[in-house]
Amino acid sequence: MSTKPLDYENLNENVKKCQYAVRGELYLRASELQKEGKKIIFTNVGNPHALGQKPLTFPRQVIALCQAPFLLDDPNVGLLFPADAIAKAKHYLSLNSGGLGAYSDSRGIPGVRIEVADFIERRDGYPSDPEHIFLTDGASKGIMQILHTIIRVPTDGVLVPVPQYPLYSATISLYGGSLVPYYLEETADWGLDINDLRQSIGQARQNGTTVRAMVIINPGNPTGQCLTEQNLRQIIQFCYEENLVLLADEVYQQNIYQDKHPFMSARKVLFDMGQPISKELQLVSFHTVSKGYWGECGQRGGYFEMTNIPPKSVEEIYKVASISLSPNVPAQIFMGLLANPLKLGDISYEQFSRESKGILESLRRRAHIMTDGFNSCKNVVWAMYSFPQIQLPPRAIDAAKKVEKAADVFYCLKLLEATGISTVPGSGFGQKEGVFHLRTTILPAEEDMPSIMSSFKKFNDEFMDRYE
Repeated sequence: MSTKPLDYENLNENVKKCQYAVRGELYLRASELQKEGKKIIFTNVGNPHALGQKPLTFPRQVIALCQAPFLLDDPNVGLLFPADAIAKAKHYLSLNSGGLGAYSDSRGIPGVRIEVADFIERRDGYPSDPEHIFLTDGASKGIMQILHTIIRVPTDGVLVPVPQYPLYSATISLYGGSLVPYYLEETADWGLDINDLRQSIGQARQNGTTVRAMVIINPGNPTGQCLTEQNLRQIIQFCYEENLVLLADEVYQQNIYQDKHPFMSARKVLFDMGQPISKELQLVSFHTVSKGYWGECGQRGGYFEMTNIPPKSVEEIYKVASISLSPNVPAQIFMGLLANPLKLGDISYEQFSRESKGILESLRRRAHIMTDGFNSCKNVVWAMYSFPQIQLPPRAIDAAKKVEKAADVFYCLKLLEATGISTVPGSGFGQKEGVFHLRTTILPAEEDMPSIMSSFKKFNDEFMDRYE
């Protein structure tokens, strides 16, 4: 019998080459163990509500009313919902004819895009054009759409930081492009050396790659650092000189757990630098409701904003967005609520402020518990937040080779089997040859963090004693 189109051997080779470590081997094994009855702590992916983070009350009240607008006609609605939630729900329902069950414009609801533009202007101090803002099903969909637009042929390359979030390596592979790595310097708080960047692009060009774009992840994922203003200026100047579009993944801008470097958007730094560069460098910036104290991963709300992109190119991007007809409409409202938050004096402001500050303060405490815990472990170094370096003994590396596993995968599998802690090996994010890491999140409940870190330390130190 002849093979069929969807038999494995006949699949698109780019699909088969695509790898996504966050939901890879470790996650699949953790899911198997969970089915067998083992308690699993899923720290492999940033999924706050799945690990116990409570949703913010006000946004959920607004969405509830938008999803069930008949409640607004009930004379007792004011007994269940605050007046400002009722007013917000009526506001958003008025923006999209047919409410949440109707398609919106393919770029997103115009009124919400105006709210996002106002948010960007308040953040950066420079006006934003809502016509250059596209609302998307999470930031990931926007990133994929822009990469699809940039990559034309296999020799088109994209500079991506190492370590990186595997969305980039997977998407570049899926669309048949070339990933060009540039390494962040671990001993300098994961900063960027512009000379290494020049070396990366020079080597790629010697190999026949046409480098067309550069990705920055700021704040870093998985590394957690904020790029300094000086680094951002260097990156912008570099992209300008090398004729690259800069893709700024800024989805963690609310997740800052250190005081050394505040978050600055690439867009603000670009405009601060003035002309001609502020009028010529092409920049696409991304944000989401999935991170920070919102943590609304399942809602899939996000946006991208384009700076200095020609009108005809914007039209082509709009055309491709139109294939999907409309981004998720409830998620657009979440994005509007993030962009146009409650203000002092609003009825629900104090509760919203108390909830959001409580989540952020707890996340900061958890970050420090995890950092201190990792730094107390044998052979764990440079532990900043959730991407510690693990110095594996030669015997452990040899043991991994015998079972045909990468050394960090071997370590993380042993950790999972012993403790139920599901992590991601550093090789899934990229790392220098001979250096090993693991990636975890800081999202388990704060009261569980000490026992989790104690369990990790016990496993790690016993593992090191066994293999040294």
